[in-house]
Amino acid sequence: MGDHRGRRSSCGVAGRGAWRAVGALGAAFVILLPVSASGPGVCPRSGAGGVPPGFVPPPGAPRSGGPPERGPPAGSPVAVNGRLRVCGMRLCNEHGGPVQLRGMSAHGLQWYQDCLTRGSLEALARDWRADVLRLPVYVREGGYESGPRRTTDRVHGLVAQAAALGMYVIVDWHVLGPGDPHRDLGRAATFFTEIARRHAARGNVLYEIVNEPYLVPWTRVRDYAERLVPLIRRYDPRAPVLVGTRGWSSLGVSENSDEREIVNAPVRADNIMYTFHFYAGGHGRRYLDALSRAADRIPVFVSEFGTTDPEGVGDDFGRAGRYLDLMARKKISWVNWNYSDASVFHAGTCPHGPFAGTASLRPAGVWIRARLRAPDHFPAPRRPRG
Repeated sequence: MGDHRGRRSSCGVAGRGAWRAVGALGAAFVILLPVSASGPGVCPRSGAGGVPPGFVPPPGAPRSGGPPERGPPAGSPVAVNGRLRVCGMRLCNEHGGPVQLRGMSAHGLQWYQDCLTRGSLEALARDWRADVLRLPVYVREGGYESGPRRTTDRVHGLVAQAAALGMYVIVDWHVLGPGDPHRDLGRAATFFTEIARRHAARGNVLYEIVNEPYLVPWTRVRDYAERLVPLIRRYDPRAPVLVGTRGWSSLGVSENSDEREIVNAPVRADNIMYTFHFYAGGHGRRYLDALSRAADRIPVFVSEFGTTDPEGVGDDFGRAGRYLDLMARKKISWVNWNYSDASVFHAGTCPHGPFAGTASLRPAGVWIRARLRAPDHFPAPRRPRG
């Protein structure tokens, strides 16, 4: 569901036809661990031990990340909550209290990097009051495979900038076509190894290891996760890992399944959450009900959603509001697609803004900014008795 250039336009990317046809509406040392219970029409403008084929350890990266230059600003999401972890069905802060992160996804870094400037990120953190920024690393479509070093260095810089502003970051391996994430396992292993080595000490990174797998069974996606997660854990053993679900991260609903296949065969690793994506203009009661049920049985993170239909047409703020109300009640973290002038900002806003306030915003931007600015309810640290 993340292959649109504006909101949901195709611009020739493989997969849109398959989307419509299927339902209208991606190895390291395998360690078995205990289980704990994307405006319409806008196109680009600018070895041994089970190691997966094609895996090359990144040169020049330290074995473990160094500390950030300075701590997060007082009162920022990272300063208040510290390192996150999965506890039961929820995301929790370092004090053990359930938290709901709310934030924005960038668009493809290869197309809209001029929407991620110092000024835009400061506005996202301070004016929009976002807790988390998602960075979609498109594998194809002119992304990672066209320049692995350039792309990885860009992510390094954005993670550091977000950390300095006290925001969490989701590093998203944005697989579109093909739908089988195993096709890019070697590249993913190289990329995430370097990201984990460089940034583990910051404590603000979540790893989304596949965006929207499709036309593959859940067990195939699970096997991919169980090969990749141990590589991340070698360098960042405590960070949550987000795993895409079948049917374009619909918990299987878009492929006539549901959350039960994950409940019955979860990823055999701890500190795992499962992603759900929805577009309110096209994903109605069946999707909403699946999200509600799943959140009571597995840890769910809504790592991408929009107010339009899956092709970027129209806004259904009423239904989107029902989703957000449900997520507030159940402490389900969410990220909106997308923080660029192809979506929430009017065309031409990037790179100069303004990014704060509402003058440059389309209706969807006004709506989502208002939801982000509602106060967070982060639990206070537990105080010892006596």
